[in-house]
Amino acid sequence: MRGHRPEPHEGAQELLVALGQLVDQALERIKYQRARAELAVALQRHMLPPALPELPGLHLAARYSPSRDGLDVGGDWYDAFVMHDGSLGLTVGDVQGHDVEAIAFMGQVRTSLRALAQSTIDTREVLGRANDLLIAMGGGLFATCCFLRFDPVTRDLTVSRAGHVPMVWATAGGRNGTALDRGGPPLGIVAGERYPVTHRRLTEPGMLVLLTDGVVEGPHYPMEAGLAEVAKLVRAGFDADPDILASAIVKVADLTGDRDDAAVLVVRYDGPSGPI
Repeated sequence: MRGHRPEPHEGAQELLVALGQLVDQALERIKYQRARAELAVALQRHMLPPALPELPGLHLAARYSPSRDGLDVGGDWYDAFVMHDGSLGLTVGDVQGHDVEAIAFMGQVRTSLRALAQSTIDTREVLGRANDLLIAMGGGLFATCCFLRFDPVTRDLTVSRAGHVPMVWATAGGRNGTALDRGGPPLGIVAGERYPVTHRRLTEPGMLVLLTDGVVEGPHYPMEAGLAEVAKLVRAGFDADPDILASAIVKVADLTGDRDDAAVLVVRYDGPSGPI
């Protein structure tokens, strides 16, 4: 007795059913990844300041660009706030990792820096205390950061860096460059670390740009080349609106080939309004 031989259309039907199930599973994964990405981006943006402060003679603009792979965001952030003594505090930083945990840690770092900056007038203590706090919390993550304090009355500028990308600057007098001041290690690594501070006085109009490495560095694109591109934009756009300049700077990331997220904070100083 001969066995039953399935008709050709029966095998095709089974194949179509199997393919349909695979397609459904793939669509579910895509929906999950999309929802995950949207949640992460929304969380990231919620962690950033809703508005930048306004002070006489100072104009601020910022940009944040999510990771270009569409699946993950990182822990890049910027912040700007007026302190109790009237000084302007600025921070830009980057937390290790590309997931929701990194974003949550970023929120802790940003909040800690703002609180510590409000509690002391000594710039040297801000990053040191933040570093000790993060180590004590024991999260196992680390962050790079640049902290800047500007006093609009005395025009004194102090800058401290923790393993972070240097600041780019230009002045109305034609001076410009990259602030390669000596910094310390990233926050959350070396207990008891004290971070050096560089002091300057802004005696003429100037433009300051703080950014993260996602703007200027890629797998085959050195940071020096990216910083040179940013410096070129700052020189050419010295009189431009900071919003326009910030948008142009964040697009430098397209040259690097990197898929990391990126943050930019631009400050234009219109110059002293009178004698001190």
